[in-house]
Amino acid sequence: MTSIRPKTDPRAWRPRTRLVRAGLRRSQHGETNEAIYVSSGFRYDDPETVARRMAGEEAGFVYSRVGNPTVAMFEDRLAAYENAPVCRATATGMAAVTAALLCHLRAGDKLVAARAMFGSCVWIVQELLPRFGVKTVMVDGSDLEQWAKALPGARTVLFETPANPTMEIVDIAEVCRLAHREGARVAVDNAFASPALQRPMELGADIVVYSATKHIDGQGRCLGGAILSDAAFVEKELGPYLRHTGPAMSPFNAWVMVKGLETLELRMKAHGEGAAKVADALAAMPGVKRVFYPGRADHPQAAVARKQMSGGGNMMAFEIAGDKARAFEFQRRLRLIDISNNLGDAKSLITHPATTTHQSVAVEERARLGITDGLLRLSVGLEDPEDIVDDLRQALGTN
Repeated sequence: MTSIRPKTDPRAWRPRTRLVRAGLRRSQHGETNEAIYVSSGFRYDDPETVARRMAGEEAGFVYSRVGNPTVAMFEDRLAAYENAPVCRATATGMAAVTAALLCHLRAGDKLVAARAMFGSCVWIVQELLPRFGVKTVMVDGSDLEQWAKALPGARTVLFETPANPTMEIVDIAEVCRLAHREGARVAVDNAFASPALQRPMELGADIVVYSATKHIDGQGRCLGGAILSDAAFVEKELGPYLRHTGPAMSPFNAWVMVKGLETLELRMKAHGEGAAKVADALAAMPGVKRVFYPGRADHPQAAVARKQMSGGGNMMAFEIAGDKARAFEFQRRLRLIDISNNLGDAKSLITHPATTTHQSVAVEERARLGITDGLLRLSVGLEDPEDIVDDLRQALGTN
């Protein structure tokens, strides 16, 4: 006798179970591992079926630029984990940021954004959007008074928290409250914290974007992005934009992201435990002027971080004494930690923001943000934290 297992709503499961089971689509072969559907198109039994699907009258896949079974598994799993109504995947994190903004902003609209953001996000806000008649206003993300003064007339708000690279924390709930009072929609870049440590939609955000390339993959293998929001936004604004502009995630990359989600909570817990030890050790090293880590009590917005994050994460910044030459020499002396502008890997990675991620930002603006020539950004990996500390110490010449 064949046993028919009833379907379970994945949102009835606890979060870690959703990371392993949500969105699973098994074929007729009953595979235990998720399948990769490497196909650009799909066939139909009759022309009436394709006509209904193309018209949106019948559910089903029509073209992998629009939807693919493996990509849908990733989207459904991430949405279920984050308790978000809908998720849509993109080819990269920057494709996610761009789509989330361009899909609904029009000439004459006003966007208010935090100054402390990834360099490419700054370019989108300050260079690209104004070309299409969108007015952009930048504020200090941690200053609620600046938000309150800038928000009247705004249609959209954008910020990332913790911010790249200085780890500035924005009070998500308070900025959402101020923005919604003015009728503005709030988009939060949650890549640094990951959904394992922070849930912006539960704090009032309307849109959450990710570079899935980072912690969701977690091992430096594939590019990808994700946008989470409500069904109305996706159906009326984001969906048509993605369908017609085509920043689609590949099925293989989606499969990698699905497998990455399975271990996300376990990895982020280990990352955070190691990063806390590294941050404390760095703060005590001669030659280190200051450390920016959300899990430390001396972080400028430590209270806000504790309120909205369940852990400090693996990202930090620290400033060493000296100029760019000194920062470069320090990186050259590292033996374990890799020099890379990427982050969120199992391997520890370090970069010099002033000449990499934020080199396109004006010198005056970098100074305003605290991105000095001595500032370095560290993504703490899954190595033994004592080995990471030893490497930092010897590179500083403090052994």
